[in-house]
Amino acid sequence: MKKLTTVFIAILFALSMTGLCFAQPAPAPAPAPEKKVEDKKPAKDEKKKAKKAKKAKKEKKEKKEEKKKEEPKKPDEPKK
Repeated sequence: MKKLTTVFIAILFALSMTGLCFAQPAPAPAPAPEKKVEDKKPAKDEKKKAKKAKKAKKEKKEKKEEKKKEEPKKPDEPKK
């Protein structure tokens, strides 16, 4: 009986060390949050608006510079 108990304890010890005794299935991975297409669109729209605003500002600046170049300089009137 003593030998049988020793063998049984040895088998339990071996199984506990290998993890076979308490083997459990791996937990299911958490579901990934769904990405909404609507979330991306506003960001893209904002970028486009920013680009358009920047372009408009640049064009406005260029127009002002062109006007300054095109305006003929008035000759200075002689002092009396």
